[in-house]
Amino acid sequence: MHHPDFKRGSFDLNFIENNPELLEKRFTTASIAASDPDLESYGQKYDHIEGYLKYIANLAVNGHPTSLGADPALVKSVNNQDVAAPSIVEIEGILAKSKKNMMIGEGLNAPQWRKILREHGPNALATAVRSHQNVLVTDTTWRDAHQSLLATRMRTADILKAAEATNVAFKASDVFSIEMWGGATFDVSYNFLRECPWERLEKLREAAPDMLFQMLLRGANAVGYTVYPDNVVYEFCKQAYESGNDVFRVFDSLNYIENMQLGIGAAVASGGFVEAAICYTGNVTSNDPNNKYDLAYYLDYAQQLVDLGTHALAIKDMAGLLTPKATKMLVSELRAKFPDVPIHLHSHDTAGMALASMYAASEAGADIVDGAIDSMSGLSSQPCLGALVAALGDRNNIDLDALQVLNEYWESVRHQYSPFEVQQLNAAIGSSVYKHEIPGGQYTNLLFQSKQLGLSGRFAEVKKAYQMANILLGDIPKVTPSSKVVGDLAQAFLNLKISPEELVDNASNLPLPQSVVEYFQGALGPPPGGFPEPFRTNVLKGRPLKDGRAMFEGRPGAELKSYDFTTAEANLKKAYGDTRITKKEVLSHALYPKVFKDFMEFEKTYGKGIIEKLPTHLFLRPLSEGEEAHLHLGPGKDYYIRLSSIDKFNEDLGTRVVTLEVNGEKWFIRTPDTVTTLQSTMVGGAAPKRREKKDPTEKGSVGTPMPGMIVAVSVKEGDEVKEGQTLFKLSAMKMETEIKAPMAGVVTRVTVEQNDSVEGDDLLALIIPK
Repeated sequence: MHHPDFKRGSFDLNFIENNPELLEKRFTTASIAASDPDLESYGQKYDHIEGYLKYIANLAVNGHPTSLGADPALVKSVNNQDVAAPSIVEIEGILAKSKKNMMIGEGLNAPQWRKILREHGPNALATAVRSHQNVLVTDTTWRDAHQSLLATRMRTADILKAAEATNVAFKASDVFSIEMWGGATFDVSYNFLRECPWERLEKLREAAPDMLFQMLLRGANAVGYTVYPDNVVYEFCKQAYESGNDVFRVFDSLNYIENMQLGIGAAVASGGFVEAAICYTGNVTSNDPNNKYDLAYYLDYAQQLVDLGTHALAIKDMAGLLTPKATKMLVSELRAKFPDVPIHLHSHDTAGMALASMYAASEAGADIVDGAIDSMSGLSSQPCLGALVAALGDRNNIDLDALQVLNEYWESVRHQYSPFEVQQLNAAIGSSVYKHEIPGGQYTNLLFQSKQLGLSGRFAEVKKAYQMANILLGDIPKVTPSSKVVGDLAQAFLNLKISPEELVDNASNLPLPQSVVEYFQGALGPPPGGFPEPFRTNVLKGRPLKDGRAMFEGRPGAELKSYDFTTAEANLKKAYGDTRITKKEVLSHALYPKVFKDFMEFEKTYGKGIIEKLPTHLFLRPLSEGEEAHLHLGPGKDYYIRLSSIDKFNEDLGTRVVTLEVNGEKWFIRTPDTVTTLQSTMVGGAAPKRREKKDPTEKGSVGTPMPGMIVAVSVKEGDEVKEGQTLFKLSAMKMETEIKAPMAGVVTRVTVEQNDSVEGDDLLALIIPK
């Protein structure tokens, strides 16, 4: 009765014969609802197991989307056993016998940083940090470590399993905070892991109540890649503090003080502890008279941050450029200038120098240094936390034996994420970072994007192109989102196969990434030293802002109207229901409207919170026919799921029926086969032919600079176009590129439509002189 074909009256006498699964007692209404969105209300009555089965069936049929970044060969090798949580009993036993633990006891020397903040405020916490005798550390394992090594793909379930044990091991130690939120984790949670980032924060807060939680805030960009209305940033920080975050490390990707004023103001207003970050680039020890990133630059910027009311100063060394000599110079000068302000150092171990620099910082007067747990450290991540503790000796009371219990857990978990390990990473990093300055958190994404754009095996060229792109853009600090601008230009530079001089001279007509155009329009603010000429002028030629101006004047976000939260909330409740939408969902939609909408569509298909409860091996690895997996959902809720078969492709429906046995009972899940459908030009048809390539000898032959998807077509056959006029927009790996007319004339052919996928050098249009 609930079959969509039956409800629509679209059936004949062969209806039962064509749908034999209807005769089975466990044919799932979920499979019907998957093909009929009108049955949502009926679908809400599904047995709770069906969402999991639908996901498992879909994964078996379609695998993961390429955008997830998981190596298909390595996905198959993921161990199908769940990783056990670290033993709290073992950690408590170790601490009970620890001499370091006995020394701090329960007296005044036992640091209780979160209690100080929440009961006495951020200024009291700053005073307590400065008066503390030992060197404190921040553990980045829960955020920046996996962002740098695993493209931010660590799931909440695996962090949550370690949370209680981490709280026990660290709560009475010289661990200042756990960095666990913000940065790329927000959109990746929605976009790739299919999780709610707010729930991650709140669940971890509940499991580790004694630890200071720290997030990374991109100033006026919040946790996004663009600017937002001021009230969005303020409301976001307020909600983050209410949901359990304590410390806000605030930075601006260009060290633009106007953007920092907004970010610091929003974080201070939330009640949290604010670390204003100095984004470090270049070489502070250089005697080059043209070195704009000298000691005076950093001290002046630090003074401006202190004047804005920050509670602490952070040095954010995104690429691991600090040497011990540079660290000693910078930290000692900051300590002398700001004796009452805590100093916190963050770096990456790209060149293998970070541990020495952290130790130098501790000697020069830094209060807090960053490290990642041993099995999640090194390479483009942070320095090894265990080695850092050992080096500090009596100046830090973290118990190494307790730390090893946590480390053994993370070592096993990291094996589960091997599909996200970039195999070229070991060879790609090293002392060349002092030339190209690629941030540690960008390596894995840049390697993956290079592969997707047809640049596999050419990462040495990518690094050189990145260095050149940085110089062309004005030698700027590189951290999200400015690092994305440099990376986008570097890859476009390689695809265009032209010299830097040709790039600058012909910038007005070249298909430049949208991020590069927006950078020169001032969307991120001005870079240190100003925009380079004549590159800026050439890029902006024919590319005005929507209001006709060439570029923004001052802080871009200041021009934006306040976000209408009331209207947005009403619209979202109308779309998704009153009980589903809270202030947190409204904020997520304000920051990432499309990403949030896609997440809600995914949730509508599989159910709320379903994916978060799957063990990582079931989330990542498709079951093979005949294989069985165990799903534990709580006391008395154990399911043994066996993939019995995957039926042949139904050409009429574009689906396959997946047969799963759940505790011995058969379930039939009709699953859309998107892979087979995309491989055909029509139902049952042949695979599409390869597109015609552009003719490099014809000036009017317009082609794609790189693989991607056409997201906008602004021309049709017969149109007259001007040189430099935008014809198409191409989206590729988070880059949006305008493809412009190389000459004036008449368009005689247009070979693509919106949403078409294209390869590099595919022909898009032909233009002939008028």
